Amino acid sequence: MKLWFKKISVILITFITLGMYIPPTYLDGNANQENDLIASSNSKPTNGLLSSLEDESIEEIDFTNTYDQESSHNDSIDDFIDYLTDQAKDQTYYKLGPKIVNQVEDDLVTSVLPNMEEVIRNLLEEVGREDLQHFGITEQPAQGYGEKIFKILDHRTNKDVVRFDVRRDNRPKDGYWFNFHYHLNDDNFEEHHDLGEVYWDKNTPPKWMS
Repeated sequence: MKLWFKKISVILITFITLGMYIPPTYLDGNANQENDLIASSNSKPTNGLLSSLEDESIEEIDFTNTYDQESSHNDSIDDFIDYLTDQAKDQTYYKLGPKIVNQVEDDLVTSVLPNMEEVIRNLLEEVGREDLQHFGITEQPAQGYGEKIFKILDHRTNKDVVRFDVRRDNRPKDGYWFNFHYHLNDDNFEEHHDLGEVYWDKNTPPKWMS
């Protein structure tokens, strides 16, 4: 009886000690995992983009002056000229107003705007690459019966380079015409350079921008 009891006791003690015994290598593995988790929680989050930015050398691009990039020189100038000519068209439509535009738009598109765009393009192409960025269009056309449509301005000197105007001409027995023209700084804006004419009607046209 005592022998049997001893055997049972040995077996129970073996199971108990096996359950409580933890090998040192297992403890070391847990410690390493905990250290890894702490280190990862304290570090900054990263993703694929950030890793690629840190691993690769990136060439800096100067966006302050797109015209300084030789590879895009011609495209940049053409884009800028197109931008200004689009502004010129918008200002012309704004100056005339919807009542006038609705009646004369077809003649305006065929007889005036192409000439206006050509003058602007020729002027800006003569300015030169370095100075081109300093030119812009004013956005204050004259209301009522004033002639001014817009001006092209050199922002460095705050002086007009060219002025685009439209004048109302009342011709006897013929009616009203809109005379589009421009003036240049070269002759102190004295000479009229014609862009084209658009016929209105024998009736008096409405005020500009109406």
